[in-house]
Amino acid sequence: MLSVMFTPEGPTVRELAVQALSSVERGYDLLAPKFDQTPFRTPDAVLDAVTDALAPFGPFRDGLDLCCGTGAGTRVLRELCEGRTVGADLSEGMLTVARTGTGSGGDWVRADALALPFRSAFDLVVSFGAFGHFLPSARPALFAQAHGALRPGGRFAFPVAAPPPVRSWGHWALLGFDVAMRVRNALWRPPFVMYYRTFPLGAVRRDLAAAGFGVDVLPLPRLGLRPDGSPRCALVVATRPR
Repeated sequence: MLSVMFTPEGPTVRELAVQALSSVERGYDLLAPKFDQTPFRTPDAVLDAVTDALAPFGPFRDGLDLCCGTGAGTRVLRELCEGRTVGADLSEGMLTVARTGTGSGGDWVRADALALPFRSAFDLVVSFGAFGHFLPSARPALFAQAHGALRPGGRFAFPVAAPPPVRSWGHWALLGFDVAMRVRNALWRPPFVMYYRTFPLGAVRRDLAAAGFGVDVLPLPRLGLRPDGSPRCALVVATRPR
């Protein structure tokens, strides 16, 4: 990962440090021009797997990529939606990159995911890799906003990765990152909210149900299997009842 992050085209160590000491919005404004040269961009393999898993639920009319960043996830919407596609993000810098680099026919809207300017406007809402920026206490409001943006019968879909086994390097790397971020936020303002271990599937399902969704979890085996044979990644499909 580090070898990919620190290519000549990607952000420097200094640029990443400046981002980490900024607010979330300002940090992504700074990172935006080089974001697609980092490992944080959603891989095409994930986008393809999600597109294939959602296809049987479609076709959809209008779609929203929530916390769209530079717009990688809108490719899923363009393949599945017959009408309008919209990317919404808080960072104007990320939206600027999306407008100039991601293509055709979409609309780009600066919006706070906790206060969306949409009501019953979409049939599909997707999101990729953004939920670490929301503390668990914000999940009910986040899911309520997604619910309100959907038309009855609409779907809210996002991939979730299975947690690494406790004895694995990945478990301790993610734990160490989250501890470092908590220390940083205790000592420095403004806070930069980004945690990897605050979005457990069980709690997410409960919060989605409390927001009024029916919830299905679909395995994405093409993204790999864990040693016990379970999928490394699954797709949460939350449906607003008709």
